[in-house]
Amino acid sequence: MLYVHDIWVNWFEGEENGYNVCQFHEWRKDDSIELLDQIPVVLVEDSLYDYIENNMQDIPKPLLEQVYQRAYLKKHHKRIPLDYAFVVTDGAHAIVVDTLGYDIPVRKSRLIPRQERLVLDLVKQKEPFTYSFKRPRRLKEHHLLSLEPIYMVGLTRKERQLKHLLMLMVDQLNQSQRIDELRYWLTEWKPEWYPKIQGMTFNEGYDLLLSEIKVGWSNKHEDLCEKMAKGQPFFERLWEMEQRKKNVLKG
Repeated sequence: MLYVHDIWVNWFEGEENGYNVCQFHEWRKDDSIELLDQIPVVLVEDSLYDYIENNMQDIPKPLLEQVYQRAYLKKHHKRIPLDYAFVVTDGAHAIVVDTLGYDIPVRKSRLIPRQERLVLDLVKQKEPFTYSFKRPRRLKEHHLLSLEPIYMVGLTRKERQLKHLLMLMVDQLNQSQRIDELRYWLTEWKPEWYPKIQGMTFNEGYDLLLSEIKVGWSNKHEDLCEKMAKGQPFFERLWEMEQRKKNVLKG
């Protein structure tokens, strides 16, 4: 069994999409960052790495048994054992996982760059372990509140958070089915479409709005997000919280 020591982790809980497990340069001062005294490293095949990084499905039992209580959290000068925590890598990428005693990757963290390089060097020239696991019968289903990576990868942490907020509000718009409100926000997005928008059904307008705003992120997206949040206490609070948060490092 391979191990690394004194590893910093920043846990993201319940994230099924790897793009929401933030890279080191996006860690923030108010994140809950912990120090692991020791953690095992497991080299796996590409398919299993992707499965663990981008799903919340059962991890193979033999893998869990292999790492059982081999990781330790360092806290107040004490070593606290973690039941199922490990670094998983495909030889090119690495992610830290803690199941909190369950069979699924409840918490995930990226490594700081220096420690990721250490992990990748450690497994160089090694053969990956082969585990059988139940691959999903169908491709992973993405939806409005869990967008396909193509729409999120490349955005900053703040942009991803605001995009998720925007999608929450667009989903609420869909639930209300108010054509007047939909036409208003479509016109805010593209004023030049005003004559065309007035003749659209709700479904036509909603599909058009969604197809427009889910691509990329720009000042125009941010402006729409701020306007839609205004006057809605829950969404307004989320908007304001995101404006105040800063990354630990720039870039």
